[in-house]
Amino acid sequence: MAHATKEGTFSYLKRFGKYSKDFYRFNGELFFPSLGIGTYKPEPYKEDNYVINYAEAIKTALRNGINLIDTAINYRYQMSEREIAEALNEMLLAGEIRREEVIIASKAGFVPLDFPFPNNPYGWIQENIIKSSLATAEEIIIDQHCMSPAYLRWSCEQSLKNLEIDTIDIFFLHNPETQLGYIDHETFYTRVEAAFELFELLRNEGKIGSYGIAAWNGFLYEEDHTEYISLAKVVRIAEKVGGENHGFKYIQSPFNLAKPHAYGYTNQQCEDGKYYPLMQACMNFGLTYMGSSPLLQKNLFKRPFSPKIGELMNTSDLSDIASALQFARSAGAITTIFGAVDPSHVRDNTILAYIPAASSAAMNSLMEDSYAV
Repeated sequence: MAHATKEGTFSYLKRFGKYSKDFYRFNGELFFPSLGIGTYKPEPYKEDNYVINYAEAIKTALRNGINLIDTAINYRYQMSEREIAEALNEMLLAGEIRREEVIIASKAGFVPLDFPFPNNPYGWIQENIIKSSLATAEEIIIDQHCMSPAYLRWSCEQSLKNLEIDTIDIFFLHNPETQLGYIDHETFYTRVEAAFELFELLRNEGKIGSYGIAAWNGFLYEEDHTEYISLAKVVRIAEKVGGENHGFKYIQSPFNLAKPHAYGYTNQQCEDGKYYPLMQACMNFGLTYMGSSPLLQKNLFKRPFSPKIGELMNTSDLSDIASALQFARSAGAITTIFGAVDPSHVRDNTILAYIPAASSAAMNSLMEDSYAV
């Protein structure tokens, strides 16, 4: 098989029978680990982005029960995707893993440039995107984000080359709210519709399995915010272009102790006219919610956590990082994605696989008095 399958992901989880029974979760199509590994590295201009390699961390994750790999074409100028290929190819060749056992998610929208960083990034955009007729200058927002169908197709096909696979299991439109403030909402949703029309074609071509939107704040803001995205409108667009069997199935957004909006802030209107938090709205619309940035890029750890957090999360004997990950995977997301380059950090995080997720009562106790502002 050239893509993740229900049977393949189920076969994979059976190797880890000692893990807590709720570590793996099923959304009707695939079995997900409640912790996935991501390959985002902030501050891309820093020199260490040129010397690190995610391959060993990816292999460690796959050997320890984590079979969801999340990336994007723009991460480290396309290098993260290429290092995933390095890891996967080694394990596939050795017979350690089968393609149908691994869920691979990538994203398109940001202009990726290429490694090594070009001397003239604006020249790269002109040569590779505008002159190649992938987009007009007006379709490229602040020299970094583009949703033209031709560009998104190129991005998908380039990701497939980078990853050295036939199908991306989950293909995200990446932070589309980046364009809001530069274009009006009507133009924005028109561009989302054109993107979804392309994604349905890519599904039919077997290049992607399903698709979604990975947003930072777009789904979490108040309704009158400039960068607010209405989940209901996006679902209606998917139904319009893809019918009842459309491939729009996933939402990814941050969820962590400092940014719990997706769980507790009622800002998304559903078909009954009522407003719900993003996680609940996703369930109402039949979408799968995936959490990102569970450690808020390490910004959660400027001071030690209160002992109450460890007590409620059943992680008192573990680190604050473990407590933060436990919180992020216990609210309702099918998975939460952490970044790790050091294989030892991956192994440290998988200790949570032996511990049941925190109860809803514990989550509610920790979340009371917390809300988005």
